[in-house]
This record gives sequence, C-alpha cells and structure tokens, in this order.
Amino acid sequence: MRIGQITTSVLIVTGLLALSGCSGGGTLGNMFGFGNQQSVEVNNERPARERAQPARETIWDLFGARDNPNTTVEVNKYLWNAALDVLNFMPLQAADPFTGVMVFGYGTPPGGGAAYKATVYVRDQALDARSIEVALMTRGGPASTETAHKIEDAILARARQLRIQDRKL
Repeated sequence: MRIGQITTSVLIVTGLLALSGCSGGGTLGNMFGFGNQQSVEVNNERPARERAQPARETIWDLFGARDNPNTTVEVNKYLWNAALDVLNFMPLQAADPFTGVMVFGYGTPPGGGAAYKATVYVRDQALDARSIEVALMTRGGPASTETAHKIEDAILARARQLRIQDRKL
C-alpha cells in the first residue's frame, strides 16, 4: 500500500511541474502565489504595447471555440461564378472562397485540340481586370500569356452579364 501512495504523490508533483512549465508564469512558487513579488511589479511596468499583445497560446486553446462567426468572404461573387461558367470544361480540383483561389484540372475546350490546366485567382471585390488573374498550363508547359488574357477577358465579360441579370430581379 505504501508504494501506491508514493507513486501517486510522484505523479501529482510531476503533473504540477509540467503545468507550471506550460503557464509561462515562471516558477512553481509564482503559480501558487508565494513567489517573488518583484516579478509582479516589473510586469505592471511593461509598456502598453507589450501588454496589448494577445495572450500566448497554450494546449488548452485547442478546446476553445476560436472561429469568428463574423468572417466574410472577400471575393466578388460575379467573378467567381463567371470563372466557373467559362472554365466549365475543366474539372474543378480545389476552391477556396476565402483566398479566392480555384484550381482546375486538365480539360480540352470545345472545338480545341490542346488540353489546358488553370489556376484562377480572384484578388478583389471590384469587377475589373485587376481583380482576376489566370495562370494557364498545357501538358507541354506554360500556355501563352495572350491565351490567359483572353480567358480573363471572357471571365470579366461573363461576370458583367451575371451582374446585369442580377439587377433585373
């Protein structure tokens, strides 16, 4: 029975030491309130910019709800839908509306002979040429920039059509 009590005591002390190491507060004495008072005074004299920094992450932060329910998508919906319409001959492999990136796999356009692969980046909410970028690849390497610009123009034209259709509702 004596060995069980010693083992339990050792486990408790080990657990307390491990927790004190995670706290970032210094020694075990500071954790229980009987530590060095000078360290408390020094912490109160820190500049405001240091105190305003977010708290250090701990293991317990994994269990808290950290998602912001007010997060909005910063991508122009007309450009997003127009890119899906224009490049519908390519299989969509990945899409992230929060960053505005769509990755399409190889597909052959109607009436074309070469297969293309595209990555579309919608940068902004504005409906203009600066808001969209298309990177185009063929099986032999990068496609011409002229072809990529034609696809960007087609996406912009389709986005404008979608916006006009939306206003007629």
